[in-house]
Amino acid sequence: MSIGTGIVLFVIGAILAFAVNVEVEWINLDLVGYILMGAGVLVFLFGIVLLARRRQTETVTRSSIDPATQERVDRRSTSTTDDGAGL
Repeated sequence: MSIGTGIVLFVIGAILAFAVNVEVEWINLDLVGYILMGAGVLVFLFGIVLLARRRQTETVTRSSIDPATQERVDRRSTSTTDDGAGL
């Protein structure tokens, strides 16, 4: 979702900076466009980093023999890196 948000911010910023030729007294739309384009690039890069971190996994397999029943016990645990973003 953050990658798409970054692209949308960049596109809206580019439209404001390059395509809209409206003069407003209280705000400079070119500056707002450039700020949105910069924010879009940052959000896009942040989304790429989070996507790369989320794909890291760790798998541990342990085998042991139960002393009471003499049966083999296999334990498998898998953990993923939590980026804390709630995505």
